[in-house]
Amino acid sequence: MSDVLTTRIDARGVATLVMNLPEKHNALSAEMMDALIAAAAELGADPAVRAVVLTGTGKSFCAGGDLAWMQRQIDAGPARRDAAARKLAVMLQALDGLPKPLICRVQGQAFGGGLGLMSVCDVAIGATHAKFGFTETRLGLIPATIGPYVIARMGAAKARRVFMSARIFDAQEAVSLGLLARAVPAGDLDQAVEAEIVPYLACAPGAVAEAKALIRDLTPRIDEQVIAHTVHALIARWESPEAAEGIAAHFARRKPGWAQD
Repeated sequence: MSDVLTTRIDARGVATLVMNLPEKHNALSAEMMDALIAAAAELGADPAVRAVVLTGTGKSFCAGGDLAWMQRQIDAGPARRDAAARKLAVMLQALDGLPKPLICRVQGQAFGGGLGLMSVCDVAIGATHAKFGFTETRLGLIPATIGPYVIARMGAAKARRVFMSARIFDAQEAVSLGLLARAVPAGDLDQAVEAEIVPYLACAPGAVAEAKALIRDLTPRIDEQVIAHTVHALIARWESPEAAEGIAAHFARRKPGWAQD
């Protein structure tokens, strides 16, 4: 397993995936995405694993896409941009399709792609102090590849409240939006996550996997056509002058040209 993602499996078969890049707020770099894809395949195929917890180290759960990585895509050729955008999509698809219960332990703030990770989990429990936001549009980007999973979780009406504005909101609002199932004090987070895990240990693993698959079959499918649409939308944004300006402004620690006081 990569150093940016650690895995531990307890005696009950509960696996915990820990994003371990606190100095970069567990941003989704190419290495982090590759590690999550590999972990989903490995844990999904392991019959001893009964449930999976996804969490992070440090003050952030996940601050979204690594902006240095994204800046490189702006300067890259078409083939490289396509491969990079597809990596994001494949990571989300791999976690969404994990044939095990996937519980998100949100110990800190989550922005952009971090909310995408929350949305592909079966349930997300967050600390009450955590802050959230779809911050992409502030950078001239859009929440493209995460979009299908976020809207499946929130519904379009609730998504309209936060999906485009980059507004930061708190854990209680995240609960009302459907992004979190519960918000609890940080000291109670492990207990709340454990309460989600325990019922699965009394269930037939094969039945759990098939019930989870049935949910996907009975709801709008996030298929290759949908994924391709989001990949192309993300690439178009990477190629836009707004994205170049937004990311450049971020690294220069200045406001982008469109920002008003």
